[in-house]
Amino acid sequence: MNLSNLKPAEGSIKHSKRIGRGAGSGKGGTSTRGNKGAKARSGYHNKIGYEGGQMPLYRRVPKFGFKNINRVEYVGINIDTINGLAESKNITDFNVDVFKQNGLISGKDRIKILGRGELSQTINVTAHAFSASAKKAIEEKGGVATVIE
Repeated sequence: MNLSNLKPAEGSIKHSKRIGRGAGSGKGGTSTRGNKGAKARSGYHNKIGYEGGQMPLYRRVPKFGFKNINRVEYVGINIDTINGLAESKNITDFNVDVFKQNGLISGKDRIKILGRGELSQTINVTAHAFSASAKKAIEEKGGVATVIE
């Protein structure tokens, strides 16, 4: 055996249909497209959602709601997560850069500090928003909750 007589395993290669190569090919004449109609012609393409004249699904289903273009999305970070970071990495001042370095946010995410969990030490947190319970928990331990404008 050498490189000149290597072949793929039997049945592992499937050859594509050679369409429109005459009657002898077995795929001649209409070239597997059937007889007449738009689908048999070249250049055919149907519109997305078109159902052959039947009322399409996207028009049968009722519409509701709207998309508020002024909505501000926040990434929620709970106090127990912050406390875990403070204990493991000995951090006392938390800001956008610290959250980004520790993989809690990415890019230009806005941060909201949420109140789940307990604090075991004094920390200072700078974020875009705070829940009332989170702000209370931080300030009870003697920390500062600063809002980024």
